[in-house]
Amino acid sequence: MSEHTLCALDDINDGMSAGYALLHNDKLIGVIVIRQGNVVYTYRNACPHIGTPLDFTPGQFLDVDRQHILCSTHGALFRIEDGHCISGPCAGGALTHVRAEVRDGTVYVDLDAGCD
Repeated sequence: MSEHTLCALDDINDGMSAGYALLHNDKLIGVIVIRQGNVVYTYRNACPHIGTPLDFTPGQFLDVDRQHILCSTHGALFRIEDGHCISGPCAGGALTHVRAEVRDGTVYVDLDAGCD
């Protein structure tokens, strides 16, 4: 297990997203976090279509209605709760899930689970 402290839950406003970069096995891994109440959804910051980062503006991963994750490169839309692509060039694919846990107001991620 390779647990990293990502951020405080309160660093992300409810219903919003943020992006982080963590050094893991000598590689920089981009992680996106979407907060919904006390629950976080975390994925690798890479579009399954061509691997580009999802955000055009750093930390902004959601569409205007904040209902889906939006890939800024080709406009693909992903469900927040499971990362499944519902439209765009990678329809039917999915974002790479990163295991996360919220403990005592802090978000922890395990980069060995879903990122290698």
